[in-house]
Amino acid sequence: MATIREIDDKLTILEEQIDAIKDNMDQLEKLSDLHAEYDKTAQEAAELSPHDRVFLARHAKRPKVDDYIDALFDDLFIQRGDILNKEDKSIFGGIATFHGLPVTVLGHRKGRNLQENMEFNFGMPEPEGYRKALRMMKQAEKFGRPIITFIDTPGAYPGLDAEAHGQSQAISRNLAEMSALKVPVIAIVTGEGSSGGALAIGVANTVYMLENAIYSVLSPEGFASILWKDSSRADEACKLMKLTANDLYEYGVIDGIIREPLGGAHHNPSVVFSDIDEMLVRELRKFKGKSGSEIAKDRYEKFRHIDRQVL
Repeated sequence: MATIREIDDKLTILEEQIDAIKDNMDQLEKLSDLHAEYDKTAQEAAELSPHDRVFLARHAKRPKVDDYIDALFDDLFIQRGDILNKEDKSIFGGIATFHGLPVTVLGHRKGRNLQENMEFNFGMPEPEGYRKALRMMKQAEKFGRPIITFIDTPGAYPGLDAEAHGQSQAISRNLAEMSALKVPVIAIVTGEGSSGGALAIGVANTVYMLENAIYSVLSPEGFASILWKDSSRADEACKLMKLTANDLYEYGVIDGIIREPLGGAHHNPSVVFSDIDEMLVRELRKFKGKSGSEIAKDRYEKFRHIDRQVL
């Protein structure tokens, strides 16, 4: 049986072949055959293990935060800096409009290639990044704008400089401040959601995950290293950690799942963008007419409910 990596590679090749002849009227029969082969190959990805979903969650071609913002929002005004120290490029966002409604939108930024990965620190924010995120969220609260966050990080940056600049304090302050925000917060886990680095922009009224995203206290490799002193047992760790969207929905940790095309969101991002758009319209409508105190209480009750579900 083919692995998810082999299936993904084959789908990519077929997509390139289809794109090369899709406008050639003399190649209609071949185009039909390629589409049939593509559909057959995609069906092989219908049943995925937790480890397969980790592979897709980390896929280099998976849509990034700026892809979601470009597709879903208009009139973006990018905000930079934490006022105190520097600009952390691993957190990206600003003020935008969603179907005419002013919102604040932000998320982790990993980059699309090695150069961007280095520039954005592989999506691992330093304390300046979390302070920037909090500055944007507090400003949103001041002006009554809903907040939408996109989570995709292997965790907060663990370097010495980050710790010296107050990494743990920045994360803990975000958790506390987000808990009391009097505007709606909707969080979407689009790829990896690991540790406090993810939760620092994830204390939300509503939390959704993409079907092949993961959300956990640490990486499977870290889990295996701690439990068995062997990171190569990450596949086994994935099954124990209950880190998939289906697992977390069952436990009440998240509120819904955004389905992906077979083979992953990167094979047809427009479908995912459309479903997120519909979800945001539906979820934002729920908070219309609610007071700030009611919105904050709803968020509190959500997390209390998670406790009851898991126990």
